Amino acid sequence: MTDMALFAEHQVRTDLARLLLAAVETSGQPRCEIARKAQIHKDALRRVLAGERSASIAETLRILAASGVPPHAHLLLFLVGSDHAVRWLQSDLADFFEDFTSELPCALERVLGNQVHDVKPRWAKGTAHRVARLLSDHIDELERKDALLGDVFGAGIGGCHG
Repeated sequence: MTDMALFAEHQVRTDLARLLLAAVETSGQPRCEIARKAQIHKDALRRVLAGERSASIAETLRILAASGVPPHAHLLLFLVGSDHAVRWLQSDLADFFEDFTSELPCALERVLGNQVHDVKPRWAKGTAHRVARLLSDHIDELERKDALLGDVFGAGIGGCHG
């Protein structure tokens, strides 16, 4: 059962302010520039970042985008109650998650076809771990190929000049 205390207005506002403040601070931009890009008054931005004012979903997305982070990925991470939203700021992993989560619904429908309605919620955790293992194997394979190519080119260059 979901703990409804987690959804208390004050707690949600505080947690969202923490994410938005971290995004703004790591952006390297002045707050007035973030406010201008996000189309929000600078005082309203200050109050949102201080947790004194709730940001709408649209404002949240605009502040994240103006800060230079993938907005949908970070909002999704925030909504699932994950500290990854702050830890992944300004990272390639956040960019990956943004593209992955936007492509996933269409990919599921395309690959599963009529079986999309047979998917069981209990499979989610195992599927997430399987996707992570698949990605890890893919990275390992790319690193092996890079090492092989480096050895081939290194031997070829050394052989020509040696």
